[in-house]
Amino acid sequence: MTVQLHGEHSPERHAPAPAPPRAAHTLAEAGDLLRALAAPVRIAIVLQLREHDRCVHELVEALGVAQPLISQHLRVLKSAGVVHGERHGREVVYRLVDEHLAHIVVDAVTHVEEKL
Repeated sequence: MTVQLHGEHSPERHAPAPAPPRAAHTLAEAGDLLRALAAPVRIAIVLQLREHDRCVHELVEALGVAQPLISQHLRVLKSAGVVHGERHGREVVYRLVDEHLAHIVVDAVTHVEEKL
């Protein structure tokens, strides 16, 4: 009987090459981004903005959430670099900064839906 030592692979499995290391600040910023996306209302906002740019009152109507709460979540998303707001007269229209962020949210939602 062969005893396998901790950290050794079985003879039929070879150790994969390690993933390239990432800078600590990159990992910290990625963590901040994921935390900013971690609230259900913020996930819903990203899904709405993935479909079309929207102003606050459109998000309120689409999500059934009070305007102050939508505005608070938009501030979090804006400070995390997820959304950008552009003033059009009296309204601010929000859009996603890029599609990568939408993919993170869509992939997470799809993963959960597949488990149901």
